[in-house]
Amino acid sequence: MISNEEILEKVEETVDLAPERGFKENVDMAINLKNVDLSDPNNRVDLEIVLPNGLGKDVKVCVIGNSAQMLNAENADKKITPEELEKLGKEKSEARALAKEMNFFLAEADLMPKIGKLLGPILGPRGKMPDPVRPGEEVEPKIKRLKNTVKLRSGESSTFHTTIGTVELGQEKISENINTMLKRLERDLPQARQNIDSVYIKTTMGPSVELI
Repeated sequence: MISNEEILEKVEETVDLAPERGFKENVDMAINLKNVDLSDPNNRVDLEIVLPNGLGKDVKVCVIGNSAQMLNAENADKKITPEELEKLGKEKSEARALAKEMNFFLAEADLMPKIGKLLGPILGPRGKMPDPVRPGEEVEPKIKRLKNTVKLRSGESSTFHTTIGTVELGQEKISENINTMLKRLERDLPQARQNIDSVYIKTTMGPSVELI
């Protein structure tokens, strides 16, 4: 396993190599696996990882439901009632735009079958099916958790990508995020570190730096 100090050195190198840009750049990670049969869905990486420092940018969460706590959720970026859900099911272009705009969805548990029927073909392939909120369960802590969460999904490809933060987040916090993600990924893989072929990091417009 790469040490915290080594990760920080690589992050510093990545940021130093990146030319100045006039916009907020992400720090992205590319992961290459080996000796994993990803044709078997059971072997594919499909993780939600809570980062210790968040991403340093807005992560949008949509809630679906008509209970008071859903309708009054202060930290939700969008709220959809069951009636609006029915309309979305008929307006596929609007549903696709919503799926693109929102990072995560939460929904009252009893609405999940309807959501699966109306929006499942759009949200499912994107890995954005809602997390259910059960009766009496607090929604605000779930929203706050998701705003510090990233998805890590391989699909059938042995090479896949994710964002680990923004340059403005700071090099130490980015390093901590990377360390958390790598440890979580290793726990999910059948042979842990032995299934990771290589890992690269880069800013949005900068060159890649080999981390592993």
